[in-house]
Amino acid sequence: MTATARDRPEVDNRSPRIAVIASLTSSLVNFRLELLRGLRQRGCDVYALGPDDDAETTAVLESLGVHYIRIPLARTETGPIEDLMTFAALARIFRKIRPDIILPYTMKPIIYAGLAARFTGVPRRFALVTGLGYVFVDRIHTLRTSALLWLSVKLYRMALRGVERVFVYNETDAAELRTRAIVSEDVLTLVPGSGVDTKRFAECPRPIGNPVFLMVARLLHDKGVKEFVAAAKILRARHPQARFKLLGPFDSNPAAISRDEVDRWVAEGAIEYLGQTKDVRPHLADCSVFVLPSYREGLSRTILEAMATGRAVVTSDAPGCAEPVKHGVTGYVTPVRNVDALAQAMERFLADATLIETMGAEARRRAVERYDVHAVNNVLFAGLGLNSALATSSDSSFPLQGARVS
Repeated sequence: MTATARDRPEVDNRSPRIAVIASLTSSLVNFRLELLRGLRQRGCDVYALGPDDDAETTAVLESLGVHYIRIPLARTETGPIEDLMTFAALARIFRKIRPDIILPYTMKPIIYAGLAARFTGVPRRFALVTGLGYVFVDRIHTLRTSALLWLSVKLYRMALRGVERVFVYNETDAAELRTRAIVSEDVLTLVPGSGVDTKRFAECPRPIGNPVFLMVARLLHDKGVKEFVAAAKILRARHPQARFKLLGPFDSNPAAISRDEVDRWVAEGAIEYLGQTKDVRPHLADCSVFVLPSYREGLSRTILEAMATGRAVVTSDAPGCAEPVKHGVTGYVTPVRNVDALAQAMERFLADATLIETMGAEARRRAVERYDVHAVNNVLFAGLGLNSALATSSDSSFPLQGARVS
């Protein structure tokens, strides 16, 4: 699926033009702000594409000199007609703006922007795999999910054929891409997540008083929400003074948790539900320990944000969760889906409150040393061939390991 010579953009002397494609418009600012800023500082003409009419996000993008274009794209499952509309819209946009580079992230943008870019002859194509998608999560496969997995692999292969580089957040996803013959080893580059702005997420004092455990995630089964609630019920019986808070939006994903389930947990007194927010920092400041027992992540941004604010972390040994946490130093890593182990790890902070302070301080130090957003973005800029003297951070050396850090 390639363009003819007539369809290819003519060579000109304009600034490099790059299109960054997202499945959630707010993520362009929440997760990619410094990346977009860095691209502008490197002289790029930057277009940000997303599906939402988000005035707050577009105002921030405009202040950076980034052009925002809305696209028809649903993050969760749709039918072939809707997906074809997404592909067609992206193809029209690429023909109009003539990008030199595309950088889509998350599953649907990678697939449909990748296919549209091949079709319209975009000369340089990249992909940022923040996670392969829920169909790749280890689970008991039904006929339907097996078919979705087969189709997803086929679409990934088509979209990423001839791609210049694929950035991946963890070694498990990289191995999945290799073993399923989606891309070859030579195009893969491991990057340590999206990084975290350690100035914006500054260290703040740990709260004094009864310990507060906070989980921040979309309300999906695969995020380990039910395990968090089950552990909270166990610990509430032993430590009624402890508090357990859940923050995050409801979702249309097939693995979504219903509002009725959450209301029942609140009525039972197991948790406090905080709704959703565009700024998680006040909630991190109010918590003692951050918890994320997810089944799989790319590399959890919420864990990095919690660490940057000086919060110890309890998480699972799933890909994308365990990598940032140094077990026994910055928090605890427990087996995935193991409620008893999760409750035992959380209870350590109730038995010894000094761990909240000491592990929180170590988590902050680790976030600054290993996961600062400017260091992470320097890896991306180098991979994109945009590693210029205008970089905002002098630290261009960064460990590119994808294996669990212990």
